[in-house]
Amino acid sequence: MHTREEQMQAFGRLLDVLDQLREKCPWDRKQTNESLRPNTIEETFELCDAIMRNDSHDMKKELGDVLMHVCFYAMIAREEGQYDIADVLNTEADKLIFRHPHVYHHSQVGAEHPRPLPYKPEDDQTSDDFSTAKTSGEVLQNWEQIKLKEKDGNKSVLGGVPASLPALIKAYRIQDKARNVGFDWQKKEDVWDKVHEELAELEAELKREDKEKSTDELGDFLFAVINAARLYKLNPDNALERTNAKFIRRFNYIEQHSIRAGRPLTEMTLEEMDQLWNEAKNNETAGNDI
Repeated sequence: MHTREEQMQAFGRLLDVLDQLREKCPWDRKQTNESLRPNTIEETFELCDAIMRNDSHDMKKELGDVLMHVCFYAMIAREEGQYDIADVLNTEADKLIFRHPHVYHHSQVGAEHPRPLPYKPEDDQTSDDFSTAKTSGEVLQNWEQIKLKEKDGNKSVLGGVPASLPALIKAYRIQDKARNVGFDWQKKEDVWDKVHEELAELEAELKREDKEKSTDELGDFLFAVINAARLYKLNPDNALERTNAKFIRRFNYIEQHSIRAGRPLTEMTLEEMDQLWNEAKNNETAGNDI
């Protein structure tokens, strides 16, 4: 692995390359925050794909692309006299220090080179003491309350949930933030009554063929299932993505079989496709490639 000095040199090299491209490359020269945004979203999803595949080689590449975008936005802001990459980094470091009072003494907030200091909780002069957190759960509970105390932080508990988040991830984050301030089920097993209740209400509306109410009840049911996943420490987005990948693998198996047999999928019966689906499933269970 590289030394800290080598890491800083590599970061500086990236900034130098971006400066040169901004000056000499026609494409880079014309980019704006708005034009970069779709690419940033795409690069973020490509990183997420690499993470789901646990592909360290692709993760390294995609992390570089995401980092390049972070630096590019900061470069545009520098040109407009707003801030630069140093401001971005210092703001993030200050925020992390402020939100980790169990690691940093309150006197270290705003310090140029803060270091974790061993100290006794009674030494902390802040009005609300979060310095005693010892478990990850306690840290998360404190996190949301500390964010509300920041000068330019969230004005409400749910205020930090981005409106543009995909609905499934947003539901999880909403529930998790509410949990951090104590709004949660007392026993995780109790959530199943809610799941069953919402499923029954959905089935009832589906039988009435009321599309509007059925849509509402479907949302309530999905929200309850996501809640259950959270309580059992399962990530519903990761779980669904794994199922998506599994479905794609098995359906591709069916499609490849139809190509080899010279028969379009539209000419295969459902029974034939089910048989091939089960073959793909059995191959996966046996550890065979499909």
